[in-house]
Amino acid sequence: MVAPFAAAKAYAAIQAQAASLTGGTAPTNMAAGADGHSFGDILKTAMTDAVQNSRMAEKQMVANVQGKADLVDVATAISSAQASLQTVLAVRDQVIAAYQQVMAMPI
Repeated sequence: MVAPFAAAKAYAAIQAQAASLTGGTAPTNMAAGADGHSFGDILKTAMTDAVQNSRMAEKQMVANVQGKADLVDVATAISSAQASLQTVLAVRDQVIAAYQQVMAMPI
């Protein structure tokens, strides 16, 4: 189960990302896609960012092994990749929990 703080942090990260995609103002109706960015697009962007951060961390580790990068850069890249992955996982857990709640509703 996801801690409420982690879920709030993940929601804030997604909300900030949505605001950056829409030019600084979050639309009032994201589901309608009035600005062209749907919830799925935001999730896809978050996943892409997590994968890119992971690849950057791997490149930094290889560069460190070759003696071309500083250990601080490697630690920063790994921390960024870990934060991105935790955000994606927290959002995923909340989406699954919401789906399960909807499915448990009586019709």
